[in-house]
Amino acid sequence: MIRIEDIAGHADFRRLDTLGHGIAVDLRYATANNFVGHAVYDGFDCHWLRREAADALEHAAAWLHARRPGWRLLVLDALRPQRVQQRLWDELHGTPLTLYLAHPERGSIHSFGMAVDLTLLDPLGREVDMGSGFDEMTLASHPDHEAEHLALGALTTQHLTERGWLRAAMREAGFHGIPTEWWHFDFGDRVAVRRDLPRVL
Repeated sequence: MIRIEDIAGHADFRRLDTLGHGIAVDLRYATANNFVGHAVYDGFDCHWLRREAADALEHAAAWLHARRPGWRLLVLDALRPQRVQQRLWDELHGTPLTLYLAHPERGSIHSFGMAVDLTLLDPLGREVDMGSGFDEMTLASHPDHEAEHLALGALTTQHLTERGWLRAAMREAGFHGIPTEWWHFDFGDRVAVRRDLPRVL
């Protein structure tokens, strides 16, 4: 375990503001602009990823820029300490929203600094319409339901095009998406991450 208070001096982590110009940051859990409606980081500095994930994120941003000049990645969540994950779980316990949270005992990949939530910014700096918002806990956010929602008219081809660009950039850099959230990407194998890396408390 590593305490979040000790991250700044840890060689295995990089601060998000050291990443390339193709990456903007707006950590939503540090504000009230999130699905629980209040800040949950309690003054913790969560602007970090493990170095290998941070380096890969830079690669994703460069890949995107080379193909869509002026487009950038916007990081919405990165390192999420175990204490915060436990707090979110306790707050949402007994509701269907726990479907979208890793059980604290098992550990979120965010708590290892190996997961990132993000979206796209267009060349004017506007957040792109993905058809559902960040942390919008509905089936419209599920990549594995996209074809169905396109057929029903709940998502448009433009929504899927933008999601596709985000996924392509992240996949090119070695990240993997999940079936329930278009914005979430893990770096590395989840089993190996939980087995081999220290969790941030």
